[in-house]
Amino acid sequence: ILAQNEPPVQKVLVVGTFDAPPFSLKTNQGKWTGISIELWENIANEMGLKYEYEEREFKGLLDGVADGSLDAVVTALTLTTEREKIFDFTHSYYNTGLGIAVEAKKGSLWKAVFKRFLSTEFLRIIGALISGLLIVGTIIWLVERKNNNVHFGGEIKKGIADGIWWSVVTMTTVGYGDKVPQSVVGRLIATIWIFCGVILVSVFIATITSALTVTQLEYAIDGPEDLPKVTVGTIQHTTSEIYLKTNRISYIGFDTASKGLKAIEAGTINALVFDAPLLQYFANKDYKGKIDVLPRIFASQEYCIAL
Repeated sequence: ILAQNEPPVQKVLVVGTFDAPPFSLKTNQGKWTGISIELWENIANEMGLKYEYEEREFKGLLDGVADGSLDAVVTALTLTTEREKIFDFTHSYYNTGLGIAVEAKKGSLWKAVFKRFLSTEFLRIIGALISGLLIVGTIIWLVERKNNNVHFGGEIKKGIADGIWWSVVTMTTVGYGDKVPQSVVGRLIATIWIFCGVILVSVFIATITSALTVTQLEYAIDGPEDLPKVTVGTIQHTTSEIYLKTNRISYIGFDTASKGLKAIEAGTINALVFDAPLLQYFANKDYKGKIDVLPRIFASQEYCIAL
């Protein structure tokens, strides 16, 4: 009778996790912490649940929650259609996506900017600008030289030089007024050149701004479309591996993100594809100045607790 009146013994839930900072990580004292861990502990305290953590490799976590040896998995775990067929998920608590880690750019910023100024695209713009000044300057001299001898007269060299000077100050909208076309045709040319000058100056300024912008200093990889051209690494049994397989991109598999980032540092691979927040954490903490994570995030992910 006494045994029947005793409350049932509450089950101690086995919660699987692994090292995936900043969502789940173990301190030097052996205590688990992180975004996902703190969320789980708040839920467990509110529901009065007893639990213990069990660390496994990532594939072991998936297998454990599928075969029932784990009651829950709490870490940076992404909801996928394939996984939902095997076990259940809570509602998502964090939205992110995949990222690409690459070797940090080396060398001087100004050296890279100087290289940009010597690019074919920039030299073409400069060439077009100079050609426009020479052509318009010569045309205005031809039109004005007879009836406007004061401003565009004299020897051929001086007349053309005056015409080019006028085209420069007119294009830049400075307009000193020391050289002024007086004929109807000359003023019509001046009007057209003023509007053309506004466009040319805008293009020139935009080109310089682009050259001086750090984000325009190109990496060998700009996004996922460049992955087939380089040697790629990823973490095995993760959604990043599924993404590469789906898009038929060959890759080298690693057990952990740390091993993948060390492979970039060693030159074994050119890029590591994995969850963006985890890559950003490791790059900022352990690989500052050595590894960069590209700003583009792709292949949307939702982190959930597996049950």
